[in-house]
Amino acid sequence: MATFKVTGDIDPFLQVSMKQGERIFCESNAMVMMDSTLELKGKMRGGLGGALMRSLANGESFFQQNIEATGGDGNCLLSPNLPGAMRVLEVGERQYLISDGAFVAASSGIDLRVRTQNVGNALFGQSGGFFITESTGAGQLVVSGFGALHEVDVEPGKEVVIDNAHVVAWDSALRYEMAVATRSGGGLLGNLVNSVTSGEGMVLRFSGRGKVLICSRNREAFVAWMMSHQGR
Repeated sequence: MATFKVTGDIDPFLQVSMKQGERIFCESNAMVMMDSTLELKGKMRGGLGGALMRSLANGESFFQQNIEATGGDGNCLLSPNLPGAMRVLEVGERQYLISDGAFVAASSGIDLRVRTQNVGNALFGQSGGFFITESTGAGQLVVSGFGALHEVDVEPGKEVVIDNAHVVAWDSALRYEMAVATRSGGGLLGNLVNSVTSGEGMVLRFSGRGKVLICSRNREAFVAWMMSHQGR
């Protein structure tokens, strides 16, 4: 099986080593360099419906890169679109849910599917209600986050609340619900007002037992800050 190794401390590369006949898939435009023994192709994974759903729901590319060691053993270097850390996750007994734009690469034994949920429940019932990518199969999965990455342990009886924009991936065994950041006791309108005035938006509330991978930066807030400072 192809092996993944994160190299470097600041804006690291993902080094992938493959034996002849092995292959991986990765997000479009992730390949930085590769040995001549490797072959790069664009591939629509999961058929037309699966590729279209990933593109519309999670902002992933319609065609993903497929790299195969056709001419012998070889190495390649990959890089995510946004600056930040990467993490190699072992998938098999433990599966993961992945936030929008966090996917970097995976070994051929892994598949990614889009789970759909009730949007109305997210907005009005404070649970679920968004598209999310879920891993299946076995192998290694690589995700990235904007900025530094940190693991949060969730234990039974101790709910953890995390800003939705900072969540990268989490254990699929965890229970979770989407909600507004603050609860005022004044109903939905009061909660929304408090969330706006506190500067926080939506959060994910996790419970059960498992791990959540979070990043230090909020890409939407960073883009908004950059736009507000243009021309100064």
